[in-house]
Amino acid sequence: MTPMTRFLDSMISPQPIRIVDLKIDSSKLSIPSLTINEMGHLPGRTLQRSQATFESWAFLYIAGGSGFYRVNQGPVQHVEKGCLFFVFPGSVIDFGPKEGGHWDEYYVRFEGSRIQEWLGSWLVQTDIVKHVGFEEAWIAQLDAMFLLLESGSPTQIDGAALQLEAMLFNWMAKSKLPQGQATTSKAVDVLQDIATSLYSPLNAEQLANRHHMAVSTLRRLVSQHTGYPLHDYIHRLKMEETKRLLLSTDLPIKEIADALGYPDESYFSRLFKKYGGLAPRHYRARS
Repeated sequence: MTPMTRFLDSMISPQPIRIVDLKIDSSKLSIPSLTINEMGHLPGRTLQRSQATFESWAFLYIAGGSGFYRVNQGPVQHVEKGCLFFVFPGSVIDFGPKEGGHWDEYYVRFEGSRIQEWLGSWLVQTDIVKHVGFEEAWIAQLDAMFLLLESGSPTQIDGAALQLEAMLFNWMAKSKLPQGQATTSKAVDVLQDIATSLYSPLNAEQLANRHHMAVSTLRRLVSQHTGYPLHDYIHRLKMEETKRLLLSTDLPIKEIADALGYPDESYFSRLFKKYGGLAPRHYRARS
């Protein structure tokens, strides 16, 4: 893990802050190509950073308030609620709330070879503020990642890294959406929420409440945009994630099932065979 400049809590914010770091040796993780080293929630942040340098990547998501961001003495960019920006090695960065102001910040610090793959495809213009909007569902996903990281379980920590990748991918895609597509945008938000919550319990009523809609509307929206009923769609996504874990990790099938919310391994195996054509162990062995 790479070091990070530390400040007293009282220097960062007058409110209580939450910081969770990696509690196990990274060699115990099954996905070495992407590791979350630290997460933080800094409500009411007042601290500004000037001429700051970083030894690892991090994203900062602003859930309230406003401020500024500048990379390598470039133009000063406005930051407000619903904005995302990055800090990264090799650059000098100024950022923070406006003088006398504050913002509500979530950050995730991460490293690994996976980042270079992102930079070669979908992670572009990392020195520009992204306007991705605000959804309570994203705060719920970040809170779930906190719990996974502080669990101390390698499987759960790997799950947090996978959620990080999905969340960033979806945010970057959302930042490129054309304007004036309200229904499509709402559907994208719902589908992104589902895709980044595969390691968390998915309850239709809670999901609908997060997006301020009736459960019947939620079910109709998912069916219209995917062609599948809500729970069928969720099962399909989880089975695709299972395939990826079976091929890219040595995790026991029982651990994969538990991580994805299937405590009954027999039911999980039947479900996987229904969607994948083979039992999990046969799928792994064949590949």
